Amino acid sequence: MAPAPDRRPVVAGVDSVLPNPAALVWAADEAHRREAPLCLVHALTPPPRGRHHPGAEAHHRSLREQGRQALERGAALAHERYPDLEVSSSVEEGPPALVLCRQAAHAETVVLGSRGLSRAAQVVSAGSVTVPVSAQAACPVVVVREPEQSARPQQPPLVVVGVDGSLPSAAALEYAYEAAALRGAVLRAVWAWRPPRFVPADEESAENERRRRLAQSLAVSGAGFPGVGTEQEVVRGHPVEELVRVSGRAALLVVGRRGRGGFTGMRLGSVAHGVLRHAQCPVAVVPAPEGEG
Repeated sequence: MAPAPDRRPVVAGVDSVLPNPAALVWAADEAHRREAPLCLVHALTPPPRGRHHPGAEAHHRSLREQGRQALERGAALAHERYPDLEVSSSVEEGPPALVLCRQAAHAETVVLGSRGLSRAAQVVSAGSVTVPVSAQAACPVVVVREPEQSARPQQPPLVVVGVDGSLPSAAALEYAYEAAALRGAVLRAVWAWRPPRFVPADEESAENERRRRLAQSLAVSGAGFPGVGTEQEVVRGHPVEELVRVSGRAALLVVGRRGRGGFTGMRLGSVAHGVLRHAQCPVAVVPAPEGEG
């Protein structure tokens, strides 16, 4: 299938050490759905400057060759699935997170595999790209867990999106509607909230107000997707726990990126960070439009 004119590519990060075939398959499927090219990228960290030792250049060449072979395997997998899919690949010098964020500036979506690292390991590990790319990329980032860590989605497919009335969640809702339309899926919008612990409140009125705002958000974002069936749920509970609960039956879970500041974990936001660790399906982290958030 030839890509549509002016379509941005779906970019997939390829790891030569522990490649995740599920992430490559997801990326190929997404490129096919969107009639977009697929771009496979392997990031090769350059050797430290000023630390030359015998065999360093040969080792670096060996790592580059391993990356090239991983890209070849990824391209073969994509072409086996979609023979006419336009696939390109490249080995890029630089820290993996930085390389993929550069690619994101011109991408439709960036797709990453997850090794199931703990939260601390995701933040401090030099080899981890999930948190920094999800926190900083200019386009949506989809994180695909290992197959054995994922639940089997229901039929017809279900796309779940977390909504809280913020601008980032509005961007997530727009993305979720498009994702559901591409898959012929049902969209379930979940607004999870926790009543204040120490402030008296009319919880029934507060919940009804959230139902009204959720219905209004769905009417606005869903106007361009009349064929997408929608479900809405306002539930009292922790947003991460409630979204993870529903993720066991979902093909995709979508959340907005609402964090601020330079530290990647804070920029990502606590809800996105939590579902990346615990969700049982691929997770899409969607940035707010430029200048918003």
